[in-house]
Amino acid sequence: MKIIKIILIAFILLIALVLIVAMFIPKDYKLERSIVIQAPKDSVFEYVKHLKNQNDYSVWGKMDPNWKTSFSGIDGTVGFVSAWESDVKNVGTGSQTITKIVEGESMNTRLNFEKPFKAENNTEISTTAIDASNTKVTWSFNGSFAYPMNIMKLVFNMEKMIGKDFETGLQNMKAILEKK
Repeated sequence: MKIIKIILIAFILLIALVLIVAMFIPKDYKLERSIVIQAPKDSVFEYVKHLKNQNDYSVWGKMDPNWKTSFSGIDGTVGFVSAWESDVKNVGTGSQTITKIVEGESMNTRLNFEKPFKAENNTEISTTAIDASNTKVTWSFNGSFAYPMNIMKLVFNMEKMIGKDFETGLQNMKAILEKK
């Protein structure tokens, strides 16, 4: 009986420690990657504001050639929805909705993941002219963990988890746009 009490007290102390540590861990996270593309800003922005084009450059669609996609609305406009469904864990099931467009400058979206876990994140793709024939594209991803789930930031490093995927996606985008 004494051993059970010790185990129970240790378990309660461990949970308390996790809850206390979580109070000091930021809830928000942001990942951002950029690349310079040798193409005029207007043509780059016209390409990136269309969600259907992400299927050509993002790595997630290439992970499952059998994924199911659906679209609603007018691509390249606020309210357009791109949805997907996949049995591949790293692709999962979810949707992406264009929430804001600053014409020629940036496109914002809301990502809703349903599987393998529920999550809501925001993305932005922005374009900045370096000169008449070079454009800097910045792709960012942000969200937050609710307390006490923010303790997961100690285990899940977003930079390591998806940073390389964003870099590869931007490299793919660069290759596509510089061929045009």
